Order: sequence, then C-alpha cells, then structure tokens
Amino acid sequence: MKDFSAALDRARQHSGFLARLADQNAAIVDLLSQGKTEDAHRLSSEAGQNASGPGQALRRQRNALALVTAIADLAGAWDLQRVTATLSDFADYALDAAIRTAFAERVPDAQPQGFAVIALGKHGSRELNYSSDIDPILIFDPETMPRRERDEPIEAAQRIGRRVVELLSARDGDGYVFRVDLRLRPSPEATPIVLPVEAAISYYETMALGWEQAAFIRSRVAAGDQALGDYFLRAIRPFIWRRSLDFGAIDQITDVSRRIRGHYAQGQAFGPGYDLKRGRGGIREVEFFAQAHQLIHGGRHPELRAPATRDALAVLRKGGIIDADVAARLDAAYVLFRTIEHRLQMIDDRQTHSLPKSEEELRRVAGLHGLEQLDDLLDLLRPHVESTGRIFDGLSGSDAGDGLSANEARLIEQLSELGFADPRPPASRIAHWRGGTVRALRSKAALSALEAVLPGLMAAIAKAPDPMGALNRLDNMISRLPSAINFFKLLEARPALAAMLGDILSHAPTLAEALARRTELLDGLIDATAFDPQPPVEKLIKLFSALEAGDDYQVLLDRVRQKVGDRRFALGVQIIEGTRDPLEVAADYARLAEAALVTLANATVQEFEVQHGRVPGSELTVLALGRLGGRALTHASDLDLIYLFSGDFRAESDGRRPLGATQYYNRLVQRISNALSVQTASGPLYEVDTRLRPSGAQGLLSVSFDSFERYQKESAWTWEHLALTRARPVFGSAAAKDALQGIIDGVLQMKRDLPRFVRDAIKMRGDIAKHKPPSGSLDAKLAEGGLIDLEFLIHVTQFLNGTGFAPRLGDALSALIEQGHLPAELAGAHDLLTRYLIVSRLAAPGALQPADATKPLVARACGCESWEDLLESYDSARQCVRGRWQAIVAEHGGSEDGE
Repeated sequence: MKDFSAALDRARQHSGFLARLADQNAAIVDLLSQGKTEDAHRLSSEAGQNASGPGQALRRQRNALALVTAIADLAGAWDLQRVTATLSDFADYALDAAIRTAFAERVPDAQPQGFAVIALGKHGSRELNYSSDIDPILIFDPETMPRRERDEPIEAAQRIGRRVVELLSARDGDGYVFRVDLRLRPSPEATPIVLPVEAAISYYETMALGWEQAAFIRSRVAAGDQALGDYFLRAIRPFIWRRSLDFGAIDQITDVSRRIRGHYAQGQAFGPGYDLKRGRGGIREVEFFAQAHQLIHGGRHPELRAPATRDALAVLRKGGIIDADVAARLDAAYVLFRTIEHRLQMIDDRQTHSLPKSEEELRRVAGLHGLEQLDDLLDLLRPHVESTGRIFDGLSGSDAGDGLSANEARLIEQLSELGFADPRPPASRIAHWRGGTVRALRSKAALSALEAVLPGLMAAIAKAPDPMGALNRLDNMISRLPSAINFFKLLEARPALAAMLGDILSHAPTLAEALARRTELLDGLIDATAFDPQPPVEKLIKLFSALEAGDDYQVLLDRVRQKVGDRRFALGVQIIEGTRDPLEVAADYARLAEAALVTLANATVQEFEVQHGRVPGSELTVLALGRLGGRALTHASDLDLIYLFSGDFRAESDGRRPLGATQYYNRLVQRISNALSVQTASGPLYEVDTRLRPSGAQGLLSVSFDSFERYQKESAWTWEHLALTRARPVFGSAAAKDALQGIIDGVLQMKRDLPRFVRDAIKMRGDIAKHKPPSGSLDAKLAEGGLIDLEFLIHVTQFLNGTGFAPRLGDALSALIEQGHLPAELAGAHDLLTRYLIVSRLAAPGALQPADATKPLVARACGCESWEDLLESYDSARQCVRGRWQAIVAEHGGSEDGE
C-alpha cells in the first residue's frame, strides 16, 4: 500500500514550497491523504475557477498540479513516466489556453488558427522536469492566421506570441506557470519570436547547425494549429533524419560528446555539488548516448526515431544497435537520476540539477526521498553514475582528440603564452564556443564580438587563481544569454571589467550565478559610485519608491528587486575586490533590506487600504530580529520579522470590505511577506522567517501590542527573550516604534529567576549543537567557539548584569567590555569570526572551506596576511570564545547536555 501520510509529512518537513502549496490546497491534501490521487488530479484542474483572469487561473492550476504530482511521486503511486507525462500534458494545455486567450483578446470573433507551437527538448518528448522551463519554437502562417485589418501579419503574430509568453511566465503571489525559453529558434538575437512557417522551413533546409538536428529528435506539435505544425515537421523531416551520414557528421557527433565530457568533468566529481544533469555519468550522457545512435541509424530505420530517452533505449536495444545490458543499466540510471532531480527541484521549486554542497541541504533532499542519511543518497546514486560514465566513455572514446590540427596547436600555444598551466582545457572550451553549439554564439555578429574580446578576456582569466573554475562559470553565464553580442562588446569597451569579471567567476559562485541570471549587473560596476557606501535608509527608501507615471504595484515589486539586486551585487564585489571592510558591507546589506522592507510594506498597505480601509486608532509595526535587527546581514541572510499592531484588536476597519483588526492585519502581513519573498520576473528578494513570533509557527502572524507584551511577560520561553535582545522596530510611525521599544525594554529588564534562566540558555545551546551540528571547524557560526557561542555568551552576560542591551551585537559586546563584564580580546574575536562568516557566504557557500585559490582573498578580507595567519587567528578567536562560554557553564552548574 502506498504511504501518502508519510509522503505528505516528508513534503512538509523538507520542502518549504510543498508546505506552502499544502496549506493553500486543503481539499486536495485531504484527497491525497486518502490515496485518491486521480480525484486530487481532477480537483487540481478546478483550482483556477475563482481567479481574476486567465493568467492567474493557470498559475493556480499549476500550483495545485505541482502538489498532486509531488505527493503521488513521493508516495510511489506514480512512476517517472506518469509524472513527466502529466507535467508535459499540462504544459500543452497551458500553451493552448494561452493561445486561445491571446486570440480572444486580439480578434475575439475569429477562431485561433495559423499559429502553432513546436515543443522541443523534454517537453517535446513528454519528459518535462518537475520545475522546468519549456523550449518551444513558435510558427505562424501569414495566409490563415486571423488578425486585425490594419495589422501586418508579422506584427500580428508577434503580438500573439508575446501575449502567450506573458501569460505563462509572468509572476505574482501565485508564482508562475512555466518559464518560456525561445532561444532555440534560428538566430534568436536577430529573428522575431514567431517565425513565418516557410521561412523556418527554409532555414532548416539550408542553414541549420548540427546541434539543431539533435534538438529536433524530440520535437512534436504541442499546441495551436495541429495541421500547421504537422506540415512544418513533415517538411523538415529530411533535415532531422538523413538516410546517410557523412564522416564529417559522425565526427561532429563524437566531437560534441567529447566536448561535453571535457567541459563538465571540470569540478564535476561525484559527491556533494555533483551536477546530475551535466556531470560525468549523469542525465545528459544517457540522453546523448541514445541520441547519437539515433542520428547515426535513424535515417535508415524509422523505428528508431522514438523521442523519449527510455523509449529510445528500448528501440535501440530491440534493433540490436546497443546491448541489452547497456540499455538496462542506462534505463535504470536514467529513472533514478530523473527522480532525484525532481527531489532537488521540489525543495524550492527551482530549476536546479546539482546536489547541494552543504550537508544540511543534502540531508533535506535525502529526507524528501525517504532516506535517513545523506550518505544513503550518495550510495544510491554512485554505482549508476560510475556505470553511465564508463558506457559513455565507449561513445566518446578515451583517446579521442589526441591528434591536433594546426589551428588547435596554435591556439594551445597562444594560451600557454598567456599563462595557462594546462592550455588544453581552455582550448577545448574556446572550440566549443566557436563550434556553433552555443545558442548565444550562433550568429556571425555574436562570434565576431567574441573574437574581438577573446584575447583580453582569456588573458584576464589566465591570471585568475582558478582559471578553469572561472571558465566554467563564464561558460554557464554565456549559455543562459539569448545573445552574447552586448555582453562581449561591453567587455571590449571596458577592459578593467574583464579582470573584475575574472575575480567574480573565480572566487564568488553566488555572484557569478546572479550575473548569469542578469548580465546587466555588470553594467552597474562601470560607475565608480558602485564602490561607495550605501546611503542612509531614508534615502534608499526614496530611491526604491520612485515610480514613473502609470507604474503600478506589480511594477514596484520588480523595480525594488532590480535596485536591491544591483546594489547587493555591487556590495558583494566590494568584498571580493577587497575595497571595503566586510563589517561595513554587512551594515550596508542590512540598510538595503530595511529600505526594501519599508518600501514594499508602505506600498502593500496602500494597496490593502483600497479594499479594506484602515483600522481606526491602529497601525502596523514590524519588528526586526536576528541579523537584520542587529544591522549586520550577510549576502544570503533571510529576514527574521515579527508583525505587530497597535490599538484594540476588537476594532474593525472602515473600508468597503471591513475586517476585524486581527483578521485585517494577518491578511495584510501575509501580503507583505509575499511582496518580500515571492520571485518575480526580476528574480527573488528575501526569504522571510516569522517563526520568532508569539507561539511560533502555531501562532497568528500578527498580534496586538498588548498581546505581545502579555505573552513576553507571562508565557515566552527563555530563547524568545534571548532573541529579543536583538529586536529593533523598523516599520511604523515614530510613536508606534517608540511604544514597541518601550515594551521590549520592559521585558528585557523585568525580574526573572536568573539561575534557571541561565541553565535554560546553556541547555538550549547544547540542543543546537545536537540537532544542528557544524559542517566542520570552519563553520564560523556553529562550530565550538563560533558566533553562536559568542551570541549566547553576550546575551547571558547581558541578563546576568541587567546591562549592555543593544540590537547590534558589536555594540552590546563593547558596552559589556567597557563595564568590565567581558574581556577586551572578545572584540577582536567577534570581528574576525563575523568577517569570516560574511566573506565565506560569498566565496564558499555551503562548502567546508574555500578553494585553495580563494584562500588568499578570504584571508585578506579578514585582515590577515595569509591563509595560515587567518587559521591561527581564527583558532585563537574560537578558543577565546569557547573558554569564556565554558566558564559560564561551569559557574552556573549547568551542562550543555541538560544534565
């Protein structure tokens, strides 16, 4: 019997995304808990019934289906084929619905025809990922597509295409339907998004590249005018399935396979961080193994033209092309890889393919899959990865490419002169860029821009401490661009940016990932003011709130994300380039977050008041805790918030749709949290954590001042008072913030059983050590003598002496040192540990320690001469903190084991 209860429990425990969907779809959860997956599936199609428009309806249907699919998958009720087919069928439905909507809006009296969607990739083979984009090609027939009388056919088609993409990819509080990637069309940097059918046929008959032949193996008509799509695919069938392949084409297949292995083997050893899709022995190698054999033999044998990977392996085995044992091993590996890939994507609804590097995140993936230990997950994958890698070796040939052409030899010589210790891998990468298989570099203009900047760029990368790491990240960035022309032209015009880009790519994977999503972030570094400190919060609020005439709330959500993203990226570069002290940058990170919070809270309150009015004599106040309260965020920090309101909770709002005060503010703050955390077209902003509110996750999102004060004085746990030491009101009128600060001060100074309080704190620290152990000695936060120990030491000392209370940890420590309650050497320990935490979040996210090439940069940022000096100072700091904390433990007769 399938265990749906366990599947729901795992989903809630390990996936914030699925937990949110479960909370939003109680009726579906009820059906799933009873094992009624088909009923739940049918109910998911009704999720958009009360939506405000077709886009929102599709987004809500997608969310409901994502919940059903995930739980049916986790419970073992649906196999991989059912899961991927269900997701792919919904993509077809969504595309068709978007096309019907676009035509109805533009030409309401006409039937939608003459417009078709060709699905490629996993969508084309009905193998979509759990969190996947779709890669369609849009075509139209100028003779049959309805349009307004004055519209030119090409412009009318583009309007329909843009509207279809907007309906599917636009984001709001309900998320999105699908990310739509139109870069697989011919020359995407120069062609319209919807192609005339005859022009598309002409391109594929005369000008198409070799990789496009492989892409069309998995093509089909997904939506729109079926007859038009069938006509197109029939016309280009000879391009896809050639009856004979010349030796050049076969060499090209082998060359592409060799490039895949050479490109992704760098840094892709199996273990934490392994790329399930592109790593050695991963998903892509299974798919390419099947496609290569199909391209070689499918022209003469139509029965081998199966689009789906598993089907392709089966027909290749049946046709005697590959051994039965090879087919079976690749099939088993593919099912497992895709299943675990889905687990990765279920965690946060992100299109990721890599195993997490941190033990905590890897443990979540293992737990979601039903495994007890993270090693169980690695042990499950390892034999399949190794087997697939060996099989793929036989395709690419371990000795392939040993002979060098004159051009290759000359390129290797040039790279060696630039300073590459091993010039062959970068030479292979350049050949990959020049070879026409990269979408952003398919046009002559893009290749010309590359060639203009290539010498200077490679010279800069050659000087980077980790040249191949930098090249891997650059390649990842280029692969995501629709066109690389502007990117390379910017580097050509600003040579200094190339060196800075090399540092980012070599040392800061977090910044490199942000740059890959938004290459325009690089533009902001041209202005020298990018390296200035951030202005005061009040000025940032004014900058973030500025809108142009006609801009609305949704535009503001995007603009704030763009402006915060630009500035946060520049702050990260300041750390990597060593232009500012990380402690100063941490304060700037906090200013940005506070300004974004105030800006979006103000806008959300205004939007909410249109419908519900105001609660007389009452207002919302937001309390920041943790690192935001202490004005010292890292690049990756979330926001710890408590939402409170002044006045009488029994009051009612005065709007068109009045609400009681408690309901009013709980709805309002949910919208504010969404405004801060939902991912829009401009990307994410901040994760919001409200678990520090009264009664934690079981309590209301927002309570009155009176309820908060009563709870803190009568019911709060010791840890909640410890957290309150770093509380700081950040939103509300001056009077409301002063009143709230008075409540906080009263709680911190109230009489309490200090011996018991200290014992509780000691036990709490021990519980943290048990349930959230450090990832290693360089875990500056969780390691013994790290920042958690220091925070407990400072807070316990504050309560024992009734003094030194200040939200900023450094200020509190300085006050306690000045008053003689703590030794002066703790100030240096605090600064070093905090600097290391801030820098490591950029330079080594999730890793036990920075890469060797990055260690000097980290040491410099922490104020040390070398990595060895840093380790010595780091150990001394930890010993200092640990010694003082253990003195507290010994003096008060407690034990971190609670005994």
